[in-house]
Amino acid sequence: MSGGIGLDVRLPIGIMFALMGLTLVLYGWMTNGVPGFYDKSLGININLWWGLVMTIFGGAMLAPALLKGR
Repeated sequence: MSGGIGLDVRLPIGIMFALMGLTLVLYGWMTNGVPGFYDKSLGININLWWGLVMTIFGGAMLAPALLKGR
């Protein structure tokens, strides 16, 4: 038995995580110098770092989904 219906969820998951991650990176970058903004997180720019993690994860999902036809 081969392949089934050919449903590949990596593409929509990758797009979703990449877009959300890029949004967080942009927000973290824009609010980086605001005094007192990241006091609750011990001065760590949580938005920037988790945005980078989400963008990398989204890219890791998108790469094999887009290269599977080659």
